[in-house]
Amino acid sequence: MMWRAALIPKRLFATSQEYWANKMKIAVIGQSMFGADTYNILRKNGHKVVGVFTIPDVGGKQDPLAVAASQDGVPVFKFKRWRLKGKPIPEVVEQYASCGAELNVMPFCSQFIPMNVIDHPKNGSIIYHPSILPKHRGASAINWTLMSGDKKAGFTIFWADDGLDTGPILLQRECDVKANDTVDDIYNRFLYPEGIKAMGEAVQLIADGKAPKIVQSEEGASYEGIMKHSTAEINWDQPAINLHNFIRGNDKVPGAWTVINDEKVTLFGSTVHRSKLPTGESVQVKGMAQPGIVHKNGLLLYGSDGKKINVKNIQYSDGKMVSASKFGQADASETLELTEEENGMMAKISTAWGGILNKEIDEETDFFKSGAGSMDVVRLVEEVKQGIAVVLKTEDVYMNTTFGAFIQKVIRVFRGLEVEEELDVDYAEKEVKGNMLQMPHQLFINNEFVDAANGDEYNTINPADESVICKVSKATIEDVDEAVEAAKEAFEVGPWSTMNPRDRGEMMFKLANLMEEHQEELAMIESIDSGAVYTLALKTHVGMSIQTFRYFAGWCDKIHGKTIPINQAHPNRNLTYTKREPIGVCAIVIPWNYPLMMLAWKMASCLAAGNTMVLKPAQVTPLTALKFAELVVKAGFPKGVINILPGAGSNIGQRMADHPDIRKLGFTGSTPIGKQIMKSAAVSNLKKVSLELGGKSPLIIFSDCDMDKAVRFGMSSVFFNKGENCIAAGRLFVEDSIHDEFVARIIEEIKKMKIGDPLSASTDHGPQNHKAHLDKLVEYCDVAVKEGATLTYGGKQCDMPGLYMMPTVITDVQDHMYVAKEESFGPIMVVSKFPDGDVEGVLKRANDTEYGLASGVFTKDISKALYVSDKLDAGTVFVNTYNKTDVASPFGGFKQSGFGKDLGEDALNEYLKTKAVTLEY
Repeated sequence: MMWRAALIPKRLFATSQEYWANKMKIAVIGQSMFGADTYNILRKNGHKVVGVFTIPDVGGKQDPLAVAASQDGVPVFKFKRWRLKGKPIPEVVEQYASCGAELNVMPFCSQFIPMNVIDHPKNGSIIYHPSILPKHRGASAINWTLMSGDKKAGFTIFWADDGLDTGPILLQRECDVKANDTVDDIYNRFLYPEGIKAMGEAVQLIADGKAPKIVQSEEGASYEGIMKHSTAEINWDQPAINLHNFIRGNDKVPGAWTVINDEKVTLFGSTVHRSKLPTGESVQVKGMAQPGIVHKNGLLLYGSDGKKINVKNIQYSDGKMVSASKFGQADASETLELTEEENGMMAKISTAWGGILNKEIDEETDFFKSGAGSMDVVRLVEEVKQGIAVVLKTEDVYMNTTFGAFIQKVIRVFRGLEVEEELDVDYAEKEVKGNMLQMPHQLFINNEFVDAANGDEYNTINPADESVICKVSKATIEDVDEAVEAAKEAFEVGPWSTMNPRDRGEMMFKLANLMEEHQEELAMIESIDSGAVYTLALKTHVGMSIQTFRYFAGWCDKIHGKTIPINQAHPNRNLTYTKREPIGVCAIVIPWNYPLMMLAWKMASCLAAGNTMVLKPAQVTPLTALKFAELVVKAGFPKGVINILPGAGSNIGQRMADHPDIRKLGFTGSTPIGKQIMKSAAVSNLKKVSLELGGKSPLIIFSDCDMDKAVRFGMSSVFFNKGENCIAAGRLFVEDSIHDEFVARIIEEIKKMKIGDPLSASTDHGPQNHKAHLDKLVEYCDVAVKEGATLTYGGKQCDMPGLYMMPTVITDVQDHMYVAKEESFGPIMVVSKFPDGDVEGVLKRANDTEYGLASGVFTKDISKALYVSDKLDAGTVFVNTYNKTDVASPFGGFKQSGFGKDLGEDALNEYLKTKAVTLEY
């Protein structure tokens, strides 16, 4: 009969009613920690476990399920078998039946249970199976999920019948399969924890009479045999991706094996190799068409399609596991003498081992031969982290299976003696002005430079002569997903999430120092890739980037909440405080006009706040971002914190806006694209957005200005960085009485400008960024003339090789004209007159735009200057200066120029969320 749990009042809402939950008598049949945790959740949910049926002790050690039940005083039965010669053993069945179970729950069971036991309870039996049935029926379901290259893994809880995993489905859950997931990865991340929860949910559905019985379809059904050592030999006559799936599908059990240099070895830690071809020692692999390569970061192996995989670890036939890079080498690691502190650490680790293995520990105790499984590995790594603050990887346990070897590993990590994998960089090299530039040109994901998933590349062009600098990997949607996955893992479980903020700041300072060491190299790369004049690139593009990282590095340990006085609920007292927390995985999409500086403006504040990120540089200017990525690794940033993907915005930029795991997107670019990003962000997951968009910044020059200063800054307001400047003065309003003199002096100054090679120290004006943009600038001038404006100077491409636009002045511009409303984003000065003394009139005209990024005013009258700056509707107002930005001053626009701030303390708010905590005491 159904029984009812003790009444526990549960007030859900003020108007809700208390209710009794249905509970059942349950027999748990199975084994392992999964069985034990299923047993625990059933008891926690109020069900009565009337009997536990598990396997006999192994080597004097009880199964975890037996241990859990024995501690609670629940009857435990350890049958060696349930059948003999194909028939149920009557006394076994009789002992089972005496428990009076209403439901059999079988979380993980290696024994064959007779049908008269399966059908005995009135509610039957339910079984957990680690695949999305009807796919992958059979005992090696997880292995086959990976070996088949499935994009989804999952589990099914089904009603047992007399078939093999064919019973009706009760519930299913699924998860994404990551590119390098192993059996342990999927099991520990999803199948185990979510499976336990689902077993509890399934039982409650049965108790409440709501459990479905969905007949399995035979469409798409598959049954695969048990994977064992004899079937796990690698067949090398298949594509690399299939080899990768086979190896990871058998990692760790039973282990995919092959013969290398006549020695049988098992392979672990496979990844598809998309980096440069490493150098190393050739080895002969049985059945593989060409030799493998033992190199500093592993063992490179080839598929039949010529593509490659890399294996990180190997295991010899005697059971010893080593780094694949050490294949064929003698073990030369020295035995470390322990200090007093380290002996204390060893004692704590010994206690952890003893607790897991339930036995006395000595140096020769083998973790796995003592009965430990994959969940025990996870537990050990966590206990070491909690107990002595040493962070290990699960593979460290597999490669150091005896207690003595494990202690040595822990001490080496503790002392900082472990050397991280070296960064492989396939440089594109180019000699520039006697300097050999070495430029990474691949995607940067998880601290590795890799080819795009589909191998696509494109040419990046030097605008000074339209020559090809190099080929650059072109990211795909698959690459975005991989990068987001790396960033998410770095944020949720990597060292970045637990790092002391001050240490995070030190890492950012180190990165800024490295940027400074490479400042000239970065400036040269920026110059050839974007057309920036080298001297400007050195000081502004790169120089301000360094300043930005240093500024925000100083903020890392100064981000905090506050305490808030609230009304007290007497006689109790309350404390309310806030916490400023990172958002999570952020996406950053930057433009091509200041490639490195735009990266720094957004990334530095994002990092200081504690986030991880995926950044997309502009497709036409990827090279400084990728060189910066190389410095990220040198600075010691953990894997996955920073990922950089060059490619098309319509493809990978859109995927970033749509991605459900990205929680914030920062974008600098055009207003139409900004609007599309907002739509996508809303539809996908309501991700936070900050936008720095187009502008048509007005500059008002009054007749009482300092004319020399107005001319000098008027020139830079338009022609700075070839006019490719988001805050460039898009329209100059010049008071009538000085208009003609101002324009004449501007033209006089333009004629003095040296246009040419951006790498020359004497050059004032370099090439426009790319051909399509240059063509639009020429068209912009043509439209102005057609609408009645006067082309006073320039208006065409320079008569010289390269993408050079003549500095241009357009006058007699009326408010209705296209050039009065839309920005050129180039070296084009658009000039309009306004009547003498008409302050209100010119303010109205200046504000009559949908943009509001920046603005400026020149006058010697301080009262007028303050009045005008108050009335100008823009995020930045310059008074008697222009382009004066600083890392400590917030930068951002109004209206359709976007929202959110870069730089200054305000920028941190774009990458933080506020949590309020109230407690009663």
